[in-house]
Amino acid sequence: MTSILVPIAVCVVLPVAITLIVFWASINSNNKRADVLIKAIEANNSIDTDKLAAALAKPKRTARELLNLRLLRACIFSLIGVVLMVVGIISWAGGVDFADDNVTVPMMLGGVSLAVGVSYLIVYFVSRRQPED
Repeated sequence: MTSILVPIAVCVVLPVAITLIVFWASINSNNKRADVLIKAIEANNSIDTDKLAAALAKPKRTARELLNLRLLRACIFSLIGVVLMVVGIISWAGGVDFADDNVTVPMMLGGVSLAVGVSYLIVYFVSRRQPED
């Protein structure tokens, strides 16, 4: 019974809990901004609410920041993928059977991570060439 509970907790409960925490934090942040705006309007009518709302809004990322973030993610995923693939190849060269988990799991995860990293690199190079709006 305990061998089933741990995978269920890791694969079901943990992602749901993380999603709920992130969702709750964003709702809480929006509610706090709305409360500040409401109190500012109630306290003084001469306040420019448009400027206050713009000051309290979430900062938007510039196109350059998004481009740099894509490049960073591409490097991280690619590096993790290469490292996992090397770990799998070293285990396989060390005499471990290819069907063993010590080889197949790092190779599969490394392949997926490397594919995600390459896709981020493609998006980076394609979007880098496009004109800025």
